[in-house]
Amino acid sequence: MKNKNWGGLRKGAGRKVGSGVYGEGTKVIRVPESRVYDIRDYLARMQSSNIVEFLSTENNLNTNPRVLFEHKVAAGFPSPADDHAEKKLDLNDYLIGQKETTFFVRIKGDSMIDASIHDGDIVIIDRSRQAKIGDIVLASIDGDFTVKILSKQGGRPRLLPANEKYQPIDIKKDTTFEIWGKVTGAVRKFK
Repeated sequence: MKNKNWGGLRKGAGRKVGSGVYGEGTKVIRVPESRVYDIRDYLARMQSSNIVEFLSTENNLNTNPRVLFEHKVAAGFPSPADDHAEKKLDLNDYLIGQKETTFFVRIKGDSMIDASIHDGDIVIIDRSRQAKIGDIVLASIDGDFTVKILSKQGGRPRLLPANEKYQPIDIKKDTTFEIWGKVTGAVRKFK
């Protein structure tokens, strides 16, 4: 015997308007697979907690290797003599594993200072790298983005700040949670 309440339009069924992360109704659209990341990136820019901006690697990378002095320097500058210059350093090669899956985000706030990620720093995110427990990740929690340390408690994911002033974020069963990528490095410009 078929249940008459299955299928079809039912009054009061479905997600309530305004109950999602955007506070308004949503609409399903079809987009090319190659553009899904760009659309998610756009939405991420609109809903971030400790992220100021997302930056793409496309057209931003140019190769201009600089001299890398291989000997260690306590405090000061290595001798400019050519015999100390052992190879060239290209920061793109050093910081970026896969250009196609890498992007940058600028950090806002101090929740990760004990991991040496400070307000205004730019972190490098690689979507192709599998995140493991203990890794720093860019995560989406109910549409809000944050950079935290991936952990687990009671079989459920948990995000840990790297500052004792902040509390861990426990991911509940009904939470929309996604890891967007693994943080592979950080860039800080001194004033």
